[in-house]
Amino acid sequence: MFDVYRKETEIAVRAVSEAVQLVRAIQAEVQSPSMQKEDYSPVTVADFAAQALIAFHLKENLPHDVLVAEEDSSVLQNAQGEEILRNIVDAVRRLLPLADRDTVSAWIDRGSGELCSRFWVLDPVDGTKGFLRGGQCVVALALIEDGRVVLGVLGCPNLDQDLRPALGGDGSIVLAVRGQGSWVAPLQGEFLQRLQVSTERSPTRARLLRSFESAHTDEEKMAKLIDALAIQPTPIPMDSQAKIAVLAAGHAELIFRLNPPGQPDRRENIWDQAPGSLVVQEAGGRVTDWMGHELDFTAGRQLNRNLGVVVSNGHLHGAALQAIQNLGVDPSTEHA
Repeated sequence: MFDVYRKETEIAVRAVSEAVQLVRAIQAEVQSPSMQKEDYSPVTVADFAAQALIAFHLKENLPHDVLVAEEDSSVLQNAQGEEILRNIVDAVRRLLPLADRDTVSAWIDRGSGELCSRFWVLDPVDGTKGFLRGGQCVVALALIEDGRVVLGVLGCPNLDQDLRPALGGDGSIVLAVRGQGSWVAPLQGEFLQRLQVSTERSPTRARLLRSFESAHTDEEKMAKLIDALAIQPTPIPMDSQAKIAVLAAGHAELIFRLNPPGQPDRRENIWDQAPGSLVVQEAGGRVTDWMGHELDFTAGRQLNRNLGVVVSNGHLHGAALQAIQNLGVDPSTEHA
């Protein structure tokens, strides 16, 4: 179906589909031990197991490709991580029976690659808090060439094929290839349906997707943006890049990424934005920073040259950027 990146697409979809099945199984159990990263977001067995599985697929099929991913196994190589590592290995063995401690650790650490002219980015479980509470999370994978995202895949265990929330449902896979559109398929099927953003042009009718966790955003600034745009629908809370898939399917129009109070220096990780950005763009929407600049995926593991993120159906992007400017908010104080 796809004229370019056919091999990469097949490998990515297969790898993400298997990872989503693994994540769903672990989420259903959710009794696995977890620990805390330095940034206090939960690290789960699912994170490491999904990363190991996808890294394995890339190693076997595209051995020269570089992977830049969220996790590394160093936090597992101590007494605290020993039980978690055993659980990770057990999880991976469900799909790769010959996996052991050393191979799983090596697969995880393939994600420590450096940015280059061609590399993959992976968030093995985007939305770990949503995962832990049984809500929305995604497996997010993208291929970047010469600074441009050319392939993006979102594995959505708790969105149906219409990309509406369906906890415990069949799940879906969202796929975007540059120049060839955004598509969705059931997790266990092959039927592809093309995605298209909504045609809504009135800010007052815009459906806004926002972080489920209030600690992940700035409530005061979000309220000011909603008032400035005179948005009438109640904002929809949702975890992870599942928000991106929902917007790309035409079920919402706006997403603002705002730094929480007290975290002025926080930057977006590239794996949190690269897969979803292409999904939205290929569905007809726009993704920029607060100044209207395209996201720059060449400046390291974070978006070091961008200030904030705005996602829209395209029709409302100008109004969203104008609202930010009218508020007199200096993004440099938010994402310095």
